[in-house]
Amino acid sequence: MVPSDQEKALIARLQSGDAAAFEPLVTPYRQSLLGLALRLTRNLEDAKEVTQETFLRAYKYIGRFDAERSFKNWITTILVHAARHHYNRRSREDVLLAAEPLREKALDTSGGPEADHESRELRARLMECVEVLTPREREIFLLRDVEGLNIRETVQIAGGSSVSIRVHLSAARRKIRDRIKVRYPEMLEKSS
Repeated sequence: MVPSDQEKALIARLQSGDAAAFEPLVTPYRQSLLGLALRLTRNLEDAKEVTQETFLRAYKYIGRFDAERSFKNWITTILVHAARHHYNRRSREDVLLAAEPLREKALDTSGGPEADHESRELRARLMECVEVLTPREREIFLLRDVEGLNIRETVQIAGGSSVSIRVHLSAARRKIRDRIKVRYPEMLEKSS
């Protein structure tokens, strides 16, 4: 993804010391980054913390950013690394997460109350199925199948090789499909 002229101008201003350029640069990505952080951490407070850490790191390291590359991919990479760090720190501290599994509300309410309810229910079921994945599989599944990134972009953000990304994605999809077969067989019947 090639950055827009406006985005390039904001990056140039920021890299030359104009701190006021940061807010308009990151605002278009704020909601999607928080959503990805929420899906990675499965806890709203943790997601907010990871997103905040992402913005702090992006501000701190903007001087290293190549303005010809995709800012979206760069800041998403920072978020994924911040989420990993957060997860590892939590694991080291042996903190048990007692939060309910993620139950994200659907954003599209244009179909009326019934469609909104079905969309929320479907999303909640899918996210419950994502719970069976390892952190690495969850990260790759979310980047590829939820965020819609291609393999190359996923490799840039998550690290590793394209082969390892494909292996983890295949394993994630298989685990989710198996979980759906056991927990929600009617979902497979609707999609047929």
